[in-house]
Amino acid sequence: MNLTHSIRLKQGLKKGLFSLGLSFLLAACQASKNESTSSEITPQVHLPLIKRMPNFPEPYHMRDWQKVTKDFDAFLYDLNTKGEHLPLMKVLAAELNPNDKEQVFGFTSYVGPIEKHKHSFEAIAVIGSVLSASFAGIDKSSGKYNWASMCQQYFNKGNGRNLVLNMMDTDYDSFWYTVFPHILFYSLSDRYPGTGEMDNIMRITADKWYEAAYIMGGSENPTGFNFTYFDFDTKQPKYNDTWREPDSSAGIAWLMYSAYLKFDDPKYLQAAQWCLQDLDDKLLKENPYYEIQLPFGAYTAVRMNAEQGTHYDASKFINWSFEHSSQVRADMGVVHKRWLEHDCHGLVGSLNRLPWRSREGGYAFAMNTFAMAWPFVSMLRYDDRYADSIGKWMLNAANASRLFYGGFHPPERQSSPQWKEDKNNAVAYEGLRQLWDKDEQLFASGDAVNHNWGYATDHGLYGSSYVGIYGAIIKKTNQKYILQLDCLATDVFANKAYPTYLYFNPYESRKKVILDLPQGDFDIYETRSNEFLARHVSGKTELELPANSSIVIILAPAGGKLTRDGHKTLINDVIVDYR
Repeated sequence: MNLTHSIRLKQGLKKGLFSLGLSFLLAACQASKNESTSSEITPQVHLPLIKRMPNFPEPYHMRDWQKVTKDFDAFLYDLNTKGEHLPLMKVLAAELNPNDKEQVFGFTSYVGPIEKHKHSFEAIAVIGSVLSASFAGIDKSSGKYNWASMCQQYFNKGNGRNLVLNMMDTDYDSFWYTVFPHILFYSLSDRYPGTGEMDNIMRITADKWYEAAYIMGGSENPTGFNFTYFDFDTKQPKYNDTWREPDSSAGIAWLMYSAYLKFDDPKYLQAAQWCLQDLDDKLLKENPYYEIQLPFGAYTAVRMNAEQGTHYDASKFINWSFEHSSQVRADMGVVHKRWLEHDCHGLVGSLNRLPWRSREGGYAFAMNTFAMAWPFVSMLRYDDRYADSIGKWMLNAANASRLFYGGFHPPERQSSPQWKEDKNNAVAYEGLRQLWDKDEQLFASGDAVNHNWGYATDHGLYGSSYVGIYGAIIKKTNQKYILQLDCLATDVFANKAYPTYLYFNPYESRKKVILDLPQGDFDIYETRSNEFLARHVSGKTELELPANSSIVIILAPAGGKLTRDGHKTLINDVIVDYR
C-alpha cells in the first residue's frame, strides 16, 4: 500500500553525531570531475505580506502537531467512546447509501448532536479526515473498516451525476463545494492506488471536468470561469446572482494536471493549460480568490513551469493567495496582525475592511489554515525561490494555529467551553475571531451556534480534520524557532523523489540543527546552493543554517551519480532540483 510515500523517515536511527558546517560560499564537498555543481545561491522571491510577519512570533508555543494528529484521529474514529455527543463517528446501515451497497460512515461538521445530521456528513470533512491522517502516516485502510475505500460513498452515481460531491446525494451550487471534494478524492486515490473503484471514479470525473474546462476555457468561444458553479446537466457555468468564484480555474487546473500525471493523457494537460491561462491573463488587481482553490492553482503553475517548461506568473498567483485584494471576496487572505497581544500572523481567513466591515478585526479558519500548507510546502520541491517566504509563513502559522484550540483560552474567550470531552485538546474551534460579531479582542468560536444551525457547539470537526497536514509536514528541532518542514509528505502524484526538507532560520546568526537520518548512508544535497553539504553520512547529522535564511535539503543515496539535464539536476536519474 502506497500510504504516504515509500521513503518516509520511519526506520530506526543510528547512534553518533556527525558535525557539518554549512557555507554558502564554499562547497561542503568537492565535486568529482564528472559532476557539475555551482555555489551560486538561488535568489529568493519575497512575498510582501510575509515580510510584514515577525521572525519570532510571540507568545511562542509550538505544538507537537504529529501528536495532535494522532490524538484527534484516535478520538474521531473511536466508535465505542462514551460521553456527551460521543462517539463523534458513526457507521450507518448500507440502505442509507444511495450510491452502492456499502455501509455509510461519517461525522457532523461540528460537535453534537449527531442524530439530527446523520444524513448530511460532508465530504470536505469526512474525506478530509481520511486523507489528512494518511498524509501523517496513519493507515486508514487497515482494521475492521477500510475508511479509504468507504469514501467512495461520495461518488454520486445514484442520482446520475457521476461526480464526487460534498454530500452522498446532492446538487452543485458552488465551485469550491464541487471542485474541492474532487481534489480530496484524487489525492486519496494517490495514497491508496488500486483501492475499490477509486481509479475508475477519478477517470470518469476527470472526463467531466475536462468538458467543463473546455467550455469555460478551451472552446472557440469560452465562457470564462467567473461564475458560481458549473451546471453539468446543461453543460454551462451559472451565476447565482449573489457571489462569484472565479478561482475555480485554479482548482480545476489542479484536477486536470493530476489526471494527466495519473493517466498520461495529453488532453488533461491541455485542459490544465486552459485553466492556468485564464489566471495568467488576469491583471494583478483582478485577484479571483474566493476560497481554498487558488493555492492549489498556484502550486500547479509552479509544478508545470518546472516539469513542462511553461512560464505562468506563479508569483502573482501566490501573492493573490496571501494578499487581501480579491475582487470577489475582498476580506479574504492571510492574517498579518496581533490580536490581544498574540501574534496571529499566518492564519488564513478574513481581515475586516471596508465595505465589508467598518472596524478592525477578522476571522481566521482552522480548515483554510491547515489546508493551505498542503500545496505551498510541497511547491518548494519544484521552485525553491519561495523557501524563505514559505518557511517564515509556516513558522508563524504553525505557532498561531494553537489558538484554534480551546485549551489555549480561558472559558470566557471561547464560545463552547461547556463541552469537556476533548481531554487531549485535539478538536479545534471552527475559527478564531477579533471584533467580529462581539467585542472580544480574541475569541475561539464558529458560525454554528450563532447562526442556529442545529449544532450544540462551535467545535469544528470539519476544520480539525485537516490537522494531519501539519502532522505530516511539521517537526520541531533542537532550536526553539526552527522547524523541519517535509516538502514531500503532501505532494500527491509525485514522480520518484528523495526525502526533501525545508529549514528556515529566523535568527540573525547561524544556528545548528540536528537532523535524525533514517538507516543507511546518505549524501545531503542542498538545492539553493546547488551543493552537496555532506557525503556518506548516517545517524545524527548537525546542519549549520545561514542567518535569516533557509535551506532545502535532499537526502540522496550515498555515492549516487549526479547529472544535469538542462535546468534539472538529477541523482541516480531522480530529479532533485528543477532550477
